[in-house]
Amino acid sequence: MKRQDFFYDLPEELIAQEPIEPRDHSRMLVLDRKSGKRVDRHFYDIAEYLQAGDCLILNDSRVLPARLYGHRDPTGGAVELLLLNPKGQDVWEVLAGPGRKARPGDRLTFADGMLRADVLDVTPDGNRLVKFLYEGNFYEVLERIGEMPLPHYITHKLQDKERYQTVYSRDVGSAAAPTAGLHFTPELLDALRQKGVKIGFVTLHVGLGTFRPVKVDTITDHKMHSEHYALSQETADLINETRQNGGRVFAVGTTSCRTLESVGVGEDGLVHAADGWTDIFIYPGYTFQVLDGLVTNFHLPESTLIMLVSAFAGYETTMETYRYAVEQRYRFFSFGDSMMIL
Repeated sequence: MKRQDFFYDLPEELIAQEPIEPRDHSRMLVLDRKSGKRVDRHFYDIAEYLQAGDCLILNDSRVLPARLYGHRDPTGGAVELLLLNPKGQDVWEVLAGPGRKARPGDRLTFADGMLRADVLDVTPDGNRLVKFLYEGNFYEVLERIGEMPLPHYITHKLQDKERYQTVYSRDVGSAAAPTAGLHFTPELLDALRQKGVKIGFVTLHVGLGTFRPVKVDTITDHKMHSEHYALSQETADLINETRQNGGRVFAVGTTSCRTLESVGVGEDGLVHAADGWTDIFIYPGYTFQVLDGLVTNFHLPESTLIMLVSAFAGYETTMETYRYAVEQRYRFFSFGDSMMIL
C-alpha cells in the first residue's frame, strides 16, 4: 500500500487546540468494524458498550515536562532543549534549538540557575548530549520549570499541565501523552469497575517518533521508531483470565495496542509478562493476536497510527469513517474526540 492511500482532507479548524471539560464529555464515534455501522455518542457512554468480564488495558506512562527554555552562558543567547532519552548519570540526549547555540563545551542555564546543563557532544543525527547539574530531585525540578512537549499542531498554550496527563499516569518517561486515555475520569473508571469491567495497565513510553511522518511512498519501506514497554504478570494474568472466560480485551490507545501485540500470545495460547523495546509496525494485513476492541483518537493523515486503525477496522471502513467524522465536525488529534472500535 502507498502512503497516499491513507490521506484524507481535514479542515484546520477541526484540529482540537484545547481539551474538553469535563474530560469524559468529548464525543465518541462508535464503530462496528464487521458491519461498518457507526453511532455518535459521548465518551461517558462507554460503559454501555462494555460488559462484565471485559477488560480495558490502559497505558500508565506519564509525560515528562521535557521542554526547557534558557540561555547560553555567558552570552545570554536564548536556547531551547527538548529531552529525548536518558543516557545515565544525569546525561540526556536532547534536541537543541538553535543548534549553533549549543556547542560542546557550552554551559546552559535555566530558571535563574535552578537547572544547568553542560553540552558534551553532538550525535550523528544532530542531537546533543548534555549533562544536567541541579540540587535535589531531577524530576521534581523538571515538574517546576519544564513545559509540556505538546505536538506541533497545538498552538495554544496549555494552562494546566495535568490536562496533558491521564488521571492514572504514574511512570514518568513519555515525550507525548497516550492521548486515548485523556478522556477517562476517576469516576468513570470507578463506574466501569462497578459494572464488572476489569482495568489493567501496561507501560509504553511514547517517543517523539510517534509524530514522525511517513516519508516513503511504499509504507513497508518505513522504519518505525523504537519505544520501551513493560507488561506485568498481573496484567498478563488479567488478560488471560478475560480471554479464557469469554470476555473481550480492549486496548485504550495505539500505545497499549502496540504493547499487547508486541508481546502477543505464546505457544501455550497465553500472554506472558514482558519488558523490552518494540518497533512493531501494524498496517493492513496484520493479524491481531490479543485485541478484541480499540479505543483511540482520530489520527493524522498518512500516519502510522491511522495505518494501525485501518489494520484493525479494515482499510475501506476506516477511511470512510474518517470522512464521516470530518463531515460531522468531530475534533481531531491529541485533544480531540474519540473512537471506540468494536
